[in-house]
Amino acid sequence: MTSVSRNTKRQSAGANSERTRQHNSKFVLSTLRHAQTQGDTAGRAEIARLSGLSIQAVSNIIADLEQRGLIRACGKRNQGRGQPAVQYEICANGAYALGFEVRPDALFCTLLNLHGETMCQKRSALMRATPDAVAQAMRETKTTILAEPGLAHEKILGAGIVMPGPFGTTGISGHDSELPGWQDIEITSWAEDLLNLPALIENDANAAAMAERISGVTQGLQHYACLYFGAGLGLGVISNGQALHGARGNAGEIGHIRIALPSGAQPLEAVLSRLALQDHLKSNSITADTSEDIAALFHADCPALLEWLNLARIALCEAINLIENLLDPSTIALCGAMPSALLDALVKDLPLNPHSVAARPERMLPRVIRGSSGPMTAALGAAALVLNDAFTPQITTST
Repeated sequence: MTSVSRNTKRQSAGANSERTRQHNSKFVLSTLRHAQTQGDTAGRAEIARLSGLSIQAVSNIIADLEQRGLIRACGKRNQGRGQPAVQYEICANGAYALGFEVRPDALFCTLLNLHGETMCQKRSALMRATPDAVAQAMRETKTTILAEPGLAHEKILGAGIVMPGPFGTTGISGHDSELPGWQDIEITSWAEDLLNLPALIENDANAAAMAERISGVTQGLQHYACLYFGAGLGLGVISNGQALHGARGNAGEIGHIRIALPSGAQPLEAVLSRLALQDHLKSNSITADTSEDIAALFHADCPALLEWLNLARIALCEAINLIENLLDPSTIALCGAMPSALLDALVKDLPLNPHSVAARPERMLPRVIRGSSGPMTAALGAAALVLNDAFTPQITTST
């Protein structure tokens, strides 16, 4: 055996040891976060029991997390005989996560603390969402955020960046909902070099689904789907608490699936999307550039908008039946760049297909619900990706 192979083995062992350490640290954070969602705390013995780690191993991890400012002691609890057990909780402002959503005409940014609370939100208008324009807006936004009291670069865990798919050049490239000039860019390395932070890249629909998991209507669910109204229409799928990505990050491009409609077969997002609504309004000589414009038209019972709503309901039922029978989610949430009242109207009294695996009497949740994260859903989801990565233990094994 050569010296190179021995060195490789030592490096591999070291890498495995580091992954195990990170896994165990994430398990401790995950346990404390779960306790927090229940309004509770946890001590060393309870964490050791849940994790299978020794008390000493848990103590070492807790000491490291305390030193990094991620957790803190928060009192003691009597647990039978012996000394009261020291309890721990996540320190809300011990670290932060940045989230960016890139849209065709704007960059949205949010900053979350470790409790998933929104610390700030910013929007930067873009003439076109080219890589150069987005890079400049991201740099300026990060500089502005880090100028806030109590914030520093070293307290940022990482940045989540979301944008509409598909990623790379594909057979469905070239649609109006895509961003210009991104096809040949390796986005992760581009973002990490730009921001000097670890970066997680996701499509906007998966990010929206993650936002609902962190602070929305699907908290506590392990299997659900999210239909996201962004530039087009995307599908975010959460399975076993993790986003479903596919081989190239393009899982969930549901907007490009052709469905049967009274007017003939069309791509789903040609009917069921913000762009489709705006195009329908334009064909009736009505301009609605913002969510506020759309909301005003809806509340005024605009005939053209109500006509689109009826068409969209038909398309939505087709999409829901497809998602339910393919993926068997606990529920499907609708969210994104649409007014809440309009999403409520889409969901209300939907003539859902009874021939579905989801049509069962013992349901705990409705088959379709409106998400609660609002117009910043994907930006919140981008930051939530970073928090979920910090709190979700995973070990990747080589094959």
